[in-house]
Amino acid sequence: MSQTSISVSRTIDAPAKDIFNVLSNPRRHPELDGSGFIRTGQNVDRITASGQVFTMNMEGDHMGGEYRTDNHVIGYDENKLLAWQTAPAGTEPPGWKWVWELTPIDAKSTEVTHTYDWAAVTDKELLSKNLFPLVSADDLEGTLAKLAEAVAADRAG
Repeated sequence: MSQTSISVSRTIDAPAKDIFNVLSNPRRHPELDGSGFIRTGQNVDRITASGQVFTMNMEGDHMGGEYRTDNHVIGYDENKLLAWQTAPAGTEPPGWKWVWELTPIDAKSTEVTHTYDWAAVTDKELLSKNLFPLVSADDLEGTLAKLAEAVAADRAG
């Protein structure tokens, strides 16, 4: 396997703080999900620091239907960075992570980069299932589009 991550970027017409406000609220993640896997959140307080864990209710054929994930926050820099490693609920993360990077372009727009990275997955049995990448670049692009819509709606509302 040569590719071990996918990154997509988009300029969103909003300040980084407004975008971060949406991203740091796991209750909002189902409305942002371009893959269609996320259903609802559980234990989903706002992300405020590395070390937090939030749980999501998911659904996908790759897991035989409904399942839950624990998301371990590994990167937090307010209005700049959010990152977490995902694991089946109750287990340690096997190595894939989701990273959000926000780079202000000016006071009214922000470059948002979303990365799905599975480079740290070393479990040979897991790798043999050929699940990676489970989420495509198109799915990530869809997530950025939904994020832009959510932020625009918040700013208009």
